[in-house]
Amino acid sequence: MPLFFPTTSLLFIFIFSHQFLHRSVFGAVGVNYGLNSDNLPKPNEVINLYERCGINIVRIFEPNHEILHALCGKENLVLWLGTRNEDIEGFATNQEVANAWVNANVVRYYKDVNIAYITVGNEVVPGDAASPFVANAIKNMMQALDNAGVQSDIKVTTVVAMTVLEVSSPPSAGAFSAIAARTMKDIGNVLESSCAPILVNVYPYFAYASNPQQISMSYALFTSTSPVVVDGDLQYFNLLDAMVDSFYAALEKIGVEGVRIGISETGWPTKGNEPFTSVENALTYNKNIVEHVSSGVGTPRMPNLQYDVVLFEMFNEDLKSPGVEQNFGFFDPSMNPVYSFWNC
Repeated sequence: MPLFFPTTSLLFIFIFSHQFLHRSVFGAVGVNYGLNSDNLPKPNEVINLYERCGINIVRIFEPNHEILHALCGKENLVLWLGTRNEDIEGFATNQEVANAWVNANVVRYYKDVNIAYITVGNEVVPGDAASPFVANAIKNMMQALDNAGVQSDIKVTTVVAMTVLEVSSPPSAGAFSAIAARTMKDIGNVLESSCAPILVNVYPYFAYASNPQQISMSYALFTSTSPVVVDGDLQYFNLLDAMVDSFYAALEKIGVEGVRIGISETGWPTKGNEPFTSVENALTYNKNIVEHVSSGVGTPRMPNLQYDVVLFEMFNEDLKSPGVEQNFGFFDPSMNPVYSFWNC
């Protein structure tokens, strides 16, 4: 396979003046930076690796001040900053808790770190006990940013999994489960009012590996040359587009069609579930999704509507469950590439 070079001009995040403009440009590509390992490099080494590789978005799952410090002055890196799931109820029920979090983790850094999003929790909807608190936690976090005088172009949102959908096929039939619909409506209303996107973890790999009899590898890997699914007037050549459009259909059904989608996680493991996992499949999937997102074609339902995508993930992490969960990384902890992908 050839070495893949992301197109810098398509992924670059523009910075204006001597202070950072805290925003993301739709159509950008990043990589998740997880910490579930006992042998990772120091944060400053990791952030330098992001820069050398031309990766534009860094997503972290909770505040880590070593990482935040390492990001200071890194003009080309945009941060998606997560909160812990266990803190959501406190944010929702006590404005002072949200204020304190912003003061500790945003006020100290935002002039020197290009923060695009604060993501309130990860995959708590629909089953987590914190799920009913997410919408109000987002509102209180937005108020906390305002109280602190932080620039309003830092958006507050949350991250959900595709499991919030009860129906996803065909894409036009996409609908949230009964248990998720009310919560997603509340979240969608908040995001629509603030023009923030909903962030979704979208994994064609898991859909394909769980049902290879009905889902073809070419459909999952973006390599099909003919439409695999025809949904009315729309033709789908790849599974990711179908999954994203089913989510858009679900948003429309609950009356928040003005909310756009960003992809907070997607990727393909290199091993742990052969023959579905391999270096070749991981390279093919990640190369094709970067090209697809960077092209700006959107999806069949939302043509030319660009979205950001954050690939999963920077490192293989040895404290995760054995198998595929330990093998999504572009790099091993020594910072050697698992396979040649980035130009660094």
